[in-house]
Amino acid sequence: MKLIIATNNQKKLKEMRAILLKYFDSVQSLREAGIDHETVEDGTTFEENAIKKAREIAQISGCAAVADDSGLVVDALDGEPGIYSARYAGGHGDDIANLNLVLEKMQGKDQRSARFVCALAYVNGEETAVFRGEMEGEINHAPVGENGFGYDPIFFLPEYGCTSAEISPEEKNQISHRAKAIKQLAEYLER
Repeated sequence: MKLIIATNNQKKLKEMRAILLKYFDSVQSLREAGIDHETVEDGTTFEENAIKKAREIAQISGCAAVADDSGLVVDALDGEPGIYSARYAGGHGDDIANLNLVLEKMQGKDQRSARFVCALAYVNGEETAVFRGEMEGEINHAPVGENGFGYDPIFFLPEYGCTSAEISPEEKNQISHRAKAIKQLAEYLER
């Protein structure tokens, strides 16, 4: 059976493929499957957006599909940037502008708790399952580190004493919000 992962993001694809290849004959990105489709993410939660993406790709491809929606949730900002994480500063995928806007809004705030959230939806015909992974941390006062992407340079992990941009990709793939959601999907597929 073939699985389509509703992404062309090579980092996400590598992380998901490493775990999910054991359950499928083939695990492909949208590009590899020849699908040129952009889902309009108009849901109000990570889960709604993930389900919508997975359902559209499953319908287009006729195969099982997995999609995620993920982002940063900052308590002192009432959950922002949340589902708007990728386009928080207005553009899509401008990581530097996005994290600078978070830092700007966090100036003078003592409450620094935050989490990365990943909702992962699996659709196979009529079957739909959703999994949620979270990684707890704090908003750092300045960007630090070269690894990762997005908000990683400002996401401080107290138990590691550094940002998620300072740990190795291998370490991050063990503890990240996405890794936790993928592991839940793997447990579901085992059953």
